[in-house]
Amino acid sequence: MTDHAHSSAGFPEPSAPKPKAAPKTNLLYSEKFRAIIYQVVLIAVVIGIGFFLVSNTLANLAARGIQSGYGFLDVRAGFDIGEALIDYTNDDTYGRALLVGILNTIKVAFFGIILATIVGVIMGIARLSSNWLVAKFASIYVEVLRNIPLLLHLFFIYGVLINILPRPRDSWTLFPGVFLSNRGLKYPVMAEDPIWLWVLIAMLVGAIGAYFLARRADQKQAETGNRPKTLLPSLGLIFGLGIVVWFIGGAPTEVNAPELRGFNFRGGQSLSPEFLALLLGLTIYTSAFIAEIVRSGIQAVNYGQTEAAKAVGLNPGNTLRLVVLPQALRVIIPPITSQYLNLTKNSSLAIAIGYPDLVSVGNTALNQSGQAIEIIAVFMTVYLSLSLITSLFMNWYNGRIALTER
Repeated sequence: MTDHAHSSAGFPEPSAPKPKAAPKTNLLYSEKFRAIIYQVVLIAVVIGIGFFLVSNTLANLAARGIQSGYGFLDVRAGFDIGEALIDYTNDDTYGRALLVGILNTIKVAFFGIILATIVGVIMGIARLSSNWLVAKFASIYVEVLRNIPLLLHLFFIYGVLINILPRPRDSWTLFPGVFLSNRGLKYPVMAEDPIWLWVLIAMLVGAIGAYFLARRADQKQAETGNRPKTLLPSLGLIFGLGIVVWFIGGAPTEVNAPELRGFNFRGGQSLSPEFLALLLGLTIYTSAFIAEIVRSGIQAVNYGQTEAAKAVGLNPGNTLRLVVLPQALRVIIPPITSQYLNLTKNSSLAIAIGYPDLVSVGNTALNQSGQAIEIIAVFMTVYLSLSLITSLFMNWYNGRIALTER
């Protein structure tokens, strides 16, 4: 019998089962709700502790008659700074003195990162050399220098520069017009002229043009498989524009060269023994760690890549430059970023040898003004900012060289 027959015979049709209602859950047993509650409570506790510390600190400062705030930055500093990238006298303010210290810190960190990278890459590659003597020298360099505290590096190098290098009268002539003595490195510079600023701007414009030229070459290579040569056109853009502006500005050639007068040199530019000791110490110490990172990054690349490069006729130099290093960079970049951050923060040890970096200048300002909290906050803000800028740049670069699926 059919279902229709059953229905017509008076049998009721079976009804579909009703869906069961979802059980009501208590919010206290909801994992998401409890997570929100925990975060709100944690934030409230942190805010409460912060409020207590700030209010307690302000009350203690007021009880001792110490004014808080950054108004002291406009007060006359009254102390000299031996080395500055900008004009500074003891009649300038605490704010300008701290700016001098910040610029000195950026200066040594910038050149230290560049030199440490160059030396570290060379030593890292040398550790894998087939030449026994080169490999052993690189191994000794790494194992010895990275296991000696940085402060001892600074004391040793500074002692050598001060006590072993000759006096200015007997200085070593490294190149014509370049002299090295226990007063530092003296070298000639072009005489001041407004045209040099425009030359620098023209070269920066040329560098931007070279960047877009390289981008265009990348697109051409992706479309055709052939990459146009960009080295000479890029150099032409960068230096050619600068030379054109230099000619338009009258082509000045006057040089400000150092000359020995009395007991010291006059004229030109100089790098102080303190700066040289700090730069060399940071470079040597950090390069030993970078060398190990480079070595491990190269060894992380499958050896089959090297065999494939040899099979197509690439020599060892081109194999390393075109095949191994581009792949090793994906392993090298993250840990090398940490070394850059360490180098920047380690520059605060400059106070031990008298280089006027941020910490050195800030400590002098702190002792005179008594604004300890404000100046320590400046230290924290500056080093945090430099670290974040370095990390952002390195993360951007790491993203550009990362492998992407097609």
